[in-house]
Amino acid sequence: MAELDLSSELAGLEEVLASVLAVTRPAEVAAEIASLEKEAANPDIWNDQETAQRVTSQLSRLKSKKQKLDDVAARLDDLKVLIEMANTEDDAGTKLEARGELKAIATMVDSLEVETLLNGEYDPRGAIVTIRSGAGGDDATDFAEMLMRMYLRYCEKQQYKTTVLDISYAEGAGIKSAVFEVDAPFAYGQLSVESGTHRLVRMSPFNAAGKRQTSFAAVEVVPLIETTDVVDIPENDIRIDVFRSSGPGGQSVNTTDSAVRITHLPSGIVVSCQNEKSQLQNKAAALRVLQSRLLLVKKQEEDAKKKELAGDVKASWGEQMRSYVLAPYQMVKDLRNNYEVNNPDAVFDGEIEGFISAGLRWRANPDK
Repeated sequence: MAELDLSSELAGLEEVLASVLAVTRPAEVAAEIASLEKEAANPDIWNDQETAQRVTSQLSRLKSKKQKLDDVAARLDDLKVLIEMANTEDDAGTKLEARGELKAIATMVDSLEVETLLNGEYDPRGAIVTIRSGAGGDDATDFAEMLMRMYLRYCEKQQYKTTVLDISYAEGAGIKSAVFEVDAPFAYGQLSVESGTHRLVRMSPFNAAGKRQTSFAAVEVVPLIETTDVVDIPENDIRIDVFRSSGPGGQSVNTTDSAVRITHLPSGIVVSCQNEKSQLQNKAAALRVLQSRLLLVKKQEEDAKKKELAGDVKASWGEQMRSYVLAPYQMVKDLRNNYEVNNPDAVFDGEIEGFISAGLRWRANPDK
């Protein structure tokens, strides 16, 4: 049986890993972890909740990063031993196992490489994702629900904690809008490239003539605020309305005015929450979403001012960023970077890692 030679593949992975280590600086990460652990061990830290949250959150992120780096390095070393064993014993099963492990490690290294691109101010944070149906009638509201499921499935596969804050159901199929929170390190950095207008082309199940229908949905991603953020919202700037929750199930649904809608008068931003049972909890959640959106607006205004001062006012992102085509052929394509796959079913089942990686690389080098 031919000898298993994966030397070139291993060399490629080690080269990429070396570039990742050069950026992440493991020794500095370890030193910062030690410093934060010492700070977190001080019982007095909990006298200041904001400082305690900042320290423990940063410590968790750095430990997770270090663990990933250590795991990849260890698995690469183990793979070399496995390849040597496979060739010594000339065992087909062990060789197959080595190829499978190589593929798994390549995925891990690719993920680490992508994480080095997450260096924006708010990238390490959790995210609040809003999906709104656009033009296209029942097809659009159905598409919006398909997108919500797609992102929730993606988060589930990544073991990200999600909380649906609000859903507005359509009279026919699907949803008019939905808001959900993703509480995981770097969730905003990864999902931020999903912001924009999504387009679906398919044979409409809602059209008796079975004609091809184009529909649209918008996705908005904002960073989750932290207690250390200062987003001052004067009481005179907001209007709070309460109403009865709608939708399936729940003891409080359609029985009490527990749902809350907050309108930020200066900007016109409207947020609502009906997921929690009490009006107080829904108000707190809605305020958190509003603060997150205002934080992003503030950041965007600052960025726009910087571009204006630099003489560069052209937009970087087009309105329509991705097409999902189910007829007459099968394809999902990102129109910004031309990344595409021919399996829409898998994409709608949450397999969007490739699109996120391609989006992050495109954002870092939009001219390539």
